[in-house]
Amino acid sequence: MAKGSALTRAKVRSAILFLLPMMIVLFLVAGWPLGRTIFFAFTNASLTDLEAYEMVGFDNFYNSEWGGLLADPQWWNAVWNTIWFTVVSVILETILGLVVALALNMHFPLRGLVRAAILVPWAIPTIVSAKMWGWMLHDQFGVINAMLQGLGIISEPIAWTASPDTAMLAVVMVDVWKTTPFMALLILAGLQMLPTDCYESARVDGIPAWKVFWRVTLPLVYPAIAVAVIFRALDSLRIFDLIYVLTSNSENTMSMSVYARQQLVDFQDVGYGSAASTALFLIIALMTIAYIILGKVDLSGEKSS
Repeated sequence: MAKGSALTRAKVRSAILFLLPMMIVLFLVAGWPLGRTIFFAFTNASLTDLEAYEMVGFDNFYNSEWGGLLADPQWWNAVWNTIWFTVVSVILETILGLVVALALNMHFPLRGLVRAAILVPWAIPTIVSAKMWGWMLHDQFGVINAMLQGLGIISEPIAWTASPDTAMLAVVMVDVWKTTPFMALLILAGLQMLPTDCYESARVDGIPAWKVFWRVTLPLVYPAIAVAVIFRALDSLRIFDLIYVLTSNSENTMSMSVYARQQLVDFQDVGYGSAASTALFLIIALMTIAYIILGKVDLSGEKSS
């Protein structure tokens, strides 16, 4: 027992030594900026002079005189836009990603080439994708309007990214086009780890394909789908670049990150903008903690191992 305990302690010390450089780098590139942002959230700092500030407590979050973040309708509009975008885009990407993964998991000629090609939208930088789709969705020069008019679907060009009725739908469409390959890749990795004996038994027993998918494939691949969904949900909650490039500061599509950037840069209010950034961080952190806690509980309510 003593020898085993000593060996365990040695392994723990080695693990700490190996992780220490990474933790230091992580603190410098992430922890320090995050700490400064949270600190500025309780000040009235301005971008014109970051050194001249006073502590204001929770006034940036709520103030009985001028409201604060929690009483700002524009902030809650940004929260709603972000949640709506996250829910719709993640649902569509999960469904399409599962379909694509099932197709790529089949055996057919040039399967490797198709798998590589399907990743192209995800590999393109988001800024490039947004500018490309911005021109494609342009109301005067865009190819999307030209195609729809040629097919007789619309009678006149639509300002997809400028109209309040279509701006968010356009953003969701572009995000789904870009990120579905990422979902498909994660789900495909889960599909390739499934045992083949259960499928052979189902084939011998003559069980219909749809029933095999519903009763065998979907439950077995659920952990991979869950991981893909949480990654995409956390990424969607902090969406900035795609929305900002396509629609700038439009209130119809403004996300929480765009709102925070507007307060920080356009209005030069570091304290208020940092409060918005801190609120966004807390929302994402709470979602992550909730997922970790719920992920340890299976459907029967018992703790999983």
